[in-house]
Amino acid sequence: MKLRNIVVDDAIVTRLEGSKRNEVLAELMDSLVNAGAVSPDHRDTFLEGAIKREKRGTTGFGHGVAVPHVKTPDVDSLKIAIGISESGIDFKAFDKQPVHSIFLLVSPEERPEEHIDAMEAIFTCLGRDQFRRFLRQAESAQDVLTLIDEADAVQAG
Repeated sequence: MKLRNIVVDDAIVTRLEGSKRNEVLAELMDSLVNAGAVSPDHRDTFLEGAIKREKRGTTGFGHGVAVPHVKTPDVDSLKIAIGISESGIDFKAFDKQPVHSIFLLVSPEERPEEHIDAMEAIFTCLGRDQFRRFLRQAESAQDVLTLIDEADAVQAG
């Protein structure tokens, strides 16, 4: 699966304003709403789902990254918002380090295999030190999209 096909271009926030996990999740969900990828009617429900998921166990996987996610019957395709925090957010990550890069995934509940494929594609990219480093340095949405295009090309082999 190519990340480029599921990242919402207008839901890339290279300078997150929030300083707490739930603020950042709200900011990223708002970016999906503002981009037209998520209905404003579902914003609060999706946000509550993402926060509830975090309470079951952190999605801060270490190395400065987190992949919060929510599965819902109210979307028909995968959607990813990406946020970058210069100062870092406490996501209660496994390595206890602040999170600088957040991929918020919203996926259709009835297609769990697509959710798994998306998570695998995300982790493949975020598993590369160089990708994480360049992502954290991205200054614009176009910088992020270029990085994702390059990662997709490497993945395709």
